[in-house]
Amino acid sequence: MLTAALAVTVAATLAACGGNSDPLSGGGSCEGDAITVGSANFPESETVAEIYAEALRVNGFEVDTKLGIGSREAYIPALRDCSISVAPEYTGNLLQYLQPDATATTPADVEAALAGALGDQLALGQPAPAQDSDAVVVTEATADRWNLRSIGDLASHSAEITFGAPAEFAERPGGLPGLAKNYDVKIAADKFVPIADGGGPATVRALVDGQVTAANIFTTSPAITQNNLVVLEDPKQNFPAQNVVPLLNAAKKTDALVAALNAVSAKLTTQELIELNTAVSGDAKTEPKAAAAAWLAEQGLNKKAGG
Repeated sequence: MLTAALAVTVAATLAACGGNSDPLSGGGSCEGDAITVGSANFPESETVAEIYAEALRVNGFEVDTKLGIGSREAYIPALRDCSISVAPEYTGNLLQYLQPDATATTPADVEAALAGALGDQLALGQPAPAQDSDAVVVTEATADRWNLRSIGDLASHSAEITFGAPAEFAERPGGLPGLAKNYDVKIAADKFVPIADGGGPATVRALVDGQVTAANIFTTSPAITQNNLVVLEDPKQNFPAQNVVPLLNAAKKTDALVAALNAVSAKLTTQELIELNTAVSGDAKTEPKAAAAAWLAEQGLNKKAGG
């Protein structure tokens, strides 16, 4: 298991290349073979980015990392201008960012729509089976008090809800606009609390402590079970399929690069993602780099393909 492998990998990972305290300082270049792996500013993205980075290193690439860049409003421009070369993404949210009027929701439909939305600066590797979907989450006490099962059950309580989420959730189609359109859940502007940790500890704390009534938290967060939180059902598929996928600058795409990243995608399931998140964000508080190295060793991906 992942936790068993961690003990033998922590020391080795301490010597590996690290991140940059100012993730986008110095810009980037599309020239040369060096690869810079970036990430969003939440632990799961950083962990998957570390997996990509180490998988590329063992396959002979010169790799640097620039982690914790921020939302896709920050790291996609960084991909386009070659400040970074590759970053973990989620298919559904990527599609809605690139094509706000997109209506695809199933994994296959989202992937097909993405093919026409990437433009000539971006490219994708193979999506992983792993999904980490956005969700509307409440405490067990709130779910019991209002008899909540699905997002639509919140509609009659809209005026009472204080909602916590990243700032961009207020504008994205699957955020507050989608909740209003699909479920008639209308959150007033002064009842929206922007929390900039991507559904992480600050968001969970705000929910558990009662500072917010509902929150946008990812479905693979270990905090959901640790705090007995309730994920509300999304029968109208307000949140589209969210398979983890490597997003690349198209100028940096090579067969060898894609092969190394696709080997990771082939092994990354939702359960594996939950275990990685538990290692990093649970009681163990394992560093993403160490968790990534342990996972790669467990999956037999810590050596060059064909080696």
